[in-house]
Amino acid sequence: MPRPRRHRHIRSSFDYDYWRPCATCLEDRGEVVMKMEEMESIRLKDHLGMDQREAADLMKVSQPTFHRILSEARRKIGYALVCGKALRIHGGTYEMAMTQARKFQCYDCQHAWEVPYGTGRPENCPDCGSVNIHRAEGDRGYTRAGSGRHDMQ
Repeated sequence: MPRPRRHRHIRSSFDYDYWRPCATCLEDRGEVVMKMEEMESIRLKDHLGMDQREAADLMKVSQPTFHRILSEARRKIGYALVCGKALRIHGGTYEMAMTQARKFQCYDCQHAWEVPYGTGRPENCPDCGSVNIHRAEGDRGYTRAGSGRHDMQ
């Protein structure tokens, strides 16, 4: 009996989970399912340009395991592109990594404050009540993280 799979730590939840060819002449050709940890490996290695050891440390897996996850992700992306299939990001064995809080700023009163990850976006400024709030200038970026554990197959 194989040992249980360890949770991979994911630092980004993606606002999107589905791509498909945009040509109107293509009929539905099916889809390829890519796990969340595979998408995270692509984000860390190919998008952010990290080396594999650093990325493996962030995901809390060994470097050889990270390499296997990355190779499988690239294989699936290549297959979807070459065969004109849709690509769905779904499932896997992962845990959202907790990182520092998100910083927001009110554009009306200039008040700045922090909100823990996983609590959602604030609706208004806690000082003046304005809805004219945005992520603080130094806190904007690609990564969005939450909390919780996800075991989906």
